[in-house]
Amino acid sequence: MEEPANILVIDDERGIREGCKRALTPEGFNVEVAETAASGLRQLGEGSFDLVLLDLMMPGMSGMEALDRIHEIDPDLVVIIITGYATVEAAVKTIKKGAYDFISKPFTSDDLLLVVNKGLEHRRLTLETKRLQAIEEEAKELSRAKTELEKLDAMKSRLMLTVAHELRAPIAAIQGYLGLILDGYAAEDQQEMIANACDRCDELLDMLHDLLLLAHMKEKAGELKRKKTVSVATTLEEVAGLMKAEAQTKGLNFEVRIQDRPEILADEEHLKQLWTNLISNGIRYTPSGGDVVVTLEERDGQVVGSVSDTGIGIAPDDLPRIFDEFFRTRQAKEMEEHGTGLGLPIVKEIVERYGGTIDVDSTLGEGTTFRFSIPLSVEGAGGALEGGRVVGEAEAV
Repeated sequence: MEEPANILVIDDERGIREGCKRALTPEGFNVEVAETAASGLRQLGEGSFDLVLLDLMMPGMSGMEALDRIHEIDPDLVVIIITGYATVEAAVKTIKKGAYDFISKPFTSDDLLLVVNKGLEHRRLTLETKRLQAIEEEAKELSRAKTELEKLDAMKSRLMLTVAHELRAPIAAIQGYLGLILDGYAAEDQQEMIANACDRCDELLDMLHDLLLLAHMKEKAGELKRKKTVSVATTLEEVAGLMKAEAQTKGLNFEVRIQDRPEILADEEHLKQLWTNLISNGIRYTPSGGDVVVTLEERDGQVVGSVSDTGIGIAPDDLPRIFDEFFRTRQAKEMEEHGTGLGLPIVKEIVERYGGTIDVDSTLGEGTTFRFSIPLSVEGAGGALEGGRVVGEAEAV
């Protein structure tokens, strides 16, 4: 059973107020009255109404002025103007300002009921349309959510298959070595086989470490634990210091050029992982005699870092997939048999976690440059930190 409609009559003439109430109440409507626009607005703010009968000419605030205020309270409220000046001009003005209809004085009960019922039907249809639109939008949202869940399930399945495939090879190799040793077929090569098995174990541990790190970062994407003021330059210097020997052993020219020393609010381990993965890739995939150059500067409120090498490069067809989990190019596999294919996805996750972006420029056979930028102000991390001091000359490690 439908609830009776609530109607407010705002008119400075007592006869109009009482006449409307007497005509509408027997028809099952709840009718309240107000003598001025101001008191009517108060009642609208305190109660719930479906329709307002509003006098156009009143002392103080006029009906024309009250229209906007009424629709601020309820945009779907039906307003019918009561006017003694039944001109086309007055009707057009009120309807342009949002009134549904008007009724001119004097009017009969039948005239009043006709315009009120039309107005209430208009409100019913308006609210029903909005309700259906809301249902339709909710259905679309549910459909989008369902599609996203299906995509996530598919990604999860692909990831599980990929992980199983990637783990299978080293485990099979270890099992093969151990089987030969147990069966007594490796008396002369036993030490070599054990060493190979250990190498494959290290490969497995590296992959599991990267998998756990990536999974942890994805799961905790909205959190920044162990956050503190971190010097991006200091973390770079620490990582570069550890990797300098590897570069020298390979016969590479390894340079670190620090132009500025910005500080951000971050987890220090994240920044170390960022630099480690980018620099290690540069060293790993650059042949002897090549160059690996790392730069850091502050530009337009951003920490901007890059790692450039003169290594094997990346084919144009492979560039769109370079940040995919477990993806390794054919050239990378030929140069380095073992690798997790998780380093760059971890880098991308770290950069985006701090509101930054990363891109890559590469030419096959000539080299690659990875460049990232991270805002100096990190919102949502318990505060914001603005960048650090400037170093006049480039520093080299």
